[in-house]
Amino acid sequence: MKQVNVIGLDQEGTKVLARRLNALLSNYQVLYMNVRGFHWNVRGERFFELHAKFEETYNDLLLKIDEIAERILTLGQKPQHSYSTYLQESTIAEATNIVEGRECVQSLLEGYKILIRLQRELLDAASELSDEGTASLMGDYIKEQEKTCWMLTAYLD
Repeated sequence: MKQVNVIGLDQEGTKVLARRLNALLSNYQVLYMNVRGFHWNVRGERFFELHAKFEETYNDLLLKIDEIAERILTLGQKPQHSYSTYLQESTIAEATNIVEGRECVQSLLEGYKILIRLQRELLDAASELSDEGTASLMGDYIKEQEKTCWMLTAYLD
């Protein structure tokens, strides 16, 4: 007989899902720091436009970081909280010494592509577990970030 957690989901399945959410959290944390760096260091004729956009972006990423960590807790597991772990587990690489606007935007776009791929995988895994809460969160993120990718691509064209 399967054991269920406090929200009625399979205990073992939620452990696996939480590990995957922690990997997603690591990617969000690295992207968040990348975008903070873009905000601080971007230079050039589009400075004002990009400086503001990067601030909007890192504030949004920070909200999602908190939501992901709280979802992990809701599943009865613990969110990771060390940068050394984030760097180890993240597929998104640290972006250092990037100051040119187009390069910042391209790096951000690549980060979103990784997040969307991971979130689609999590959406499938959550659906298999009948975890509507995680599936809904991932679906919301995917929808929003697909539009953002379109806009970033249009900016780069």
